[in-house]
Amino acid sequence: MEKVPMTGAGYAMLEKELKQRTSEERPRIIQAISEARAHGDLSENAEYHAAKEQQSLNEGRISELEDKLGRAEIIDVSKLSGDTVKFGATVTLVDEDTEEEKKYMIVGDVEADVKLGRISISSPIARALIGKAIGDTVEVTAPGGAHAYEIINVTYG
Repeated sequence: MEKVPMTGAGYAMLEKELKQRTSEERPRIIQAISEARAHGDLSENAEYHAAKEQQSLNEGRISELEDKLGRAEIIDVSKLSGDTVKFGATVTLVDEDTEEEKKYMIVGDVEADVKLGRISISSPIARALIGKAIGDTVEVTAPGGAHAYEIINVTYG
């Protein structure tokens, strides 16, 4: 069984979603199914079919969350250090073409959010950065084309 690396914050986020889906969403959907059943003929009851579909999607997500939480390998970023880039590092880069500065934290797939500066360990940028150090230049081939970045800072915690 393959472990899913994530930070403590990512684990807590998944736990919160699981709790919300099991303690709030599941009872709400069951109530909606009961109300729709009370309307009679189920074969032509759109409310019933919509509620059953919601139930199926919710139960699927619950199973997915339980699986990820069960396989989670929580990595305490605050205990990491060093000059090379690895999981949990916050890396400051400069695009060598535009001189634009970017800052990314390398996290697990389940907690990645580019808008928040959190990139997945399996993303092209993260894969190019792993093992590199301050001053190194990395070439990243992404869907938008190739970019060269210089690593100007690496921090943990």
